[in-house]
Amino acid sequence: MHELSIVEGILGAVLPQVEKHGGGKIISIKLMMGEMAGIIPSCVEEYFGLMSTGTIAEGARLDMVKVPVAIRCNDCGYEGGVERHRYICPSCGSANFRITAGRDFYIDCVEVE
Repeated sequence: MHELSIVEGILGAVLPQVEKHGGGKIISIKLMMGEMAGIIPSCVEEYFGLMSTGTIAEGARLDMVKVPVAIRCNDCGYEGGVERHRYICPSCGSANFRITAGRDFYIDCVEVE
């Protein structure tokens, strides 16, 4: 259910900025969604459709890009991806690593006509 507050945050960030820079209809919003962010894309789309009604974002397309999990191993120095739900270093098998990508969620860009 936190997708509702996520959509509120998206609209709260995007709408004032678009209006500040001259307005226009929002065509699309590109969202970068880490695999570990715990966000359900279908819920984001549904809430966005409901909450954007009557705004310049009504009918806008959400382009949701999944960002895979990446790590940096503290033991062997490996940097890169890992198997989904198997969070160990694929090079040395260590669980001593730092996650470098895949937890974030952010607005990458907004297309306005």
